[in-house]
Amino acid sequence: MASNVVLFITLALLISFIYVSFAFDPRPLQDFCVADPTGNACKDPKTVTADDFFLSGLDRPGSFNAYGLAFVIANATTVPGFNALGMTFARLEFARNGYFPPHAHPRASEVFYVAEGAVEVGFVTTYPEYKYYSKVVNKGDVFIIPVGLVHTVRNVAARGESVALAALNSQNPGFVFIPDNVFAAKPAINSTYLAGAFKVDESVVRVLQTKPWL
Repeated sequence: MASNVVLFITLALLISFIYVSFAFDPRPLQDFCVADPTGNACKDPKTVTADDFFLSGLDRPGSFNAYGLAFVIANATTVPGFNALGMTFARLEFARNGYFPPHAHPRASEVFYVAEGAVEVGFVTTYPEYKYYSKVVNKGDVFIIPVGLVHTVRNVAARGESVALAALNSQNPGFVFIPDNVFAAKPAINSTYLAGAFKVDESVVRVLQTKPWL
């Protein structure tokens, strides 16, 4: 009887494995899948050109925002050839004392490279340790940020501006800006609840909820 049970379980596992093997392939089954603006899954390969894999102006991120940050993102939206490759790339420029507010990417790890200046980068582990790993990343240095963890980025260059490059291993990494997500939510999150959660007076929360967030 026991041997029959073992045989049955073995066969069930084998059949499940074969089914999954035929149903899923983690790699693309074609050379590329250029995003099609007309709504089709992929652009017809006969109409694909080199421009579908090209982006100009990465060195011109525009004006600084309220955080002293300017950036250009290369992804499937700005470069159709990025589609289905599982990548996002960004060039970041920081004004003096510029920063990214605490944020997380729920679907991607990040490689952060400093091309000019110096940037302090750090991430916080999850409950219950909340350990903060941070490092001043100088020109030519790289810092790795694990997937999903809240991290901080701020310019600490003595001479002013810094430039960084960031690569994320997802076509849609997600950007969860902690202050913005909490205080700019629409409709607004209950201010009494937030006051208790952040251990501050409710009037402080109400002021924060009126601020112009990113």
